[in-house]
Amino acid sequence: MRNLFSRTLQTTIIFLVVGGVLALALGGYFSTASNVFTGSLINLQSWFSSRFVAVQDFLTAPRDIASLRQRNTVLEADVSELQAQVIQLQQQVGETDILAALVDFSRARSENSYKAAAVIGRDPSPFLHYVIINRGSNDGILRGMPVVTGQGLVGRVDAVIADAARVQLITDSASNVNVRLQNAETEASLVGSVTGDVTLDLIPQDVMIEVGDLVLTSGLGGGYPPDLIVGQVVNVRSRDFDLFQQATVQPVVDFNRLQIVLVIVNFKPVDISPLIPVP
Repeated sequence: MRNLFSRTLQTTIIFLVVGGVLALALGGYFSTASNVFTGSLINLQSWFSSRFVAVQDFLTAPRDIASLRQRNTVLEADVSELQAQVIQLQQQVGETDILAALVDFSRARSENSYKAAAVIGRDPSPFLHYVIINRGSNDGILRGMPVVTGQGLVGRVDAVIADAARVQLITDSASNVNVRLQNAETEASLVGSVTGDVTLDLIPQDVMIEVGDLVLTSGLGGGYPPDLIVGQVVNVRSRDFDLFQQATVQPVVDFNRLQIVLVIVNFKPVDISPLIPVP
């Protein structure tokens, strides 16, 4: 009997406690404690989550770095290939422009026959101004033939072998071209120099020369055909006690960027040196 009463009392107490707790919960008395508990639980969960992410990043970082490095290597290779393609396309465009200019030049001077040649080498000496072209005697190239571009006169063939030829530029110190000043209607001698500067000599003192005057080949001496553009006067030196004036000429051809030239193959130079009196 006593045991039954004790169990009944315990059950009653439990029901009362549970009922009281429910009543307090429904009445909102546990909201503060619940918020504190929930906030603590969220903070704890965030802490565990951040530590888990950090550990995960630490474990996966080496693999990601290796993957990124491999991807970077692939991208660098792609960029290098694209850059090479761009350079190749630029070179092709440049060669196309040069060929178009040469075609226009040959059409404008159809009285001559031309053979196109590529510049394949330069004289290593700083005191000589020569280039090597990939055309030779097998292509009908002979010593003394003039060489031009779409801009104007380059020089003339100085030496020939079977598959190549050496071209002496008008800037060479041994070069001498008979020219005329278009505006002044007078002849002069165009000479090169060790430094590559081009100068007009033997200009009479009574001839009026101006900066910008166009210089053309005269055809005298038989070394070059007439009326090939050479350059423009950029400076005039005239002194009263000199017999002749001098002038500096800027060639129209950029000799540092020669790539393709034209050889005038139907021009036969005339050697008149035996007819010139020796002083």
